[in-house]
Amino acid sequence: MSGYTIASREDDPVHTVRTIARIAQMLIELRDEYVERPRPDILRQIDQRLDDLLAQRGELNHRMANARAEE
Repeated sequence: MSGYTIASREDDPVHTVRTIARIAQMLIELRDEYVERPRPDILRQIDQRLDDLLAQRGELNHRMANARAEE
């Protein structure tokens, strides 16, 4: 994969999809950290990332609706 990206519109769902992937990666890393050393602060971070993921789901639904309206 090259270091170049294709320019996209600001409201393009690709931005939301990338954010979802970053949050998913953070959750995996938090899981690994929690398995190694279970701590309440890590659980709070996991809970926060899950809230972030739900917010991104809403954003993705909004962007998909806008994309359909433009077709």
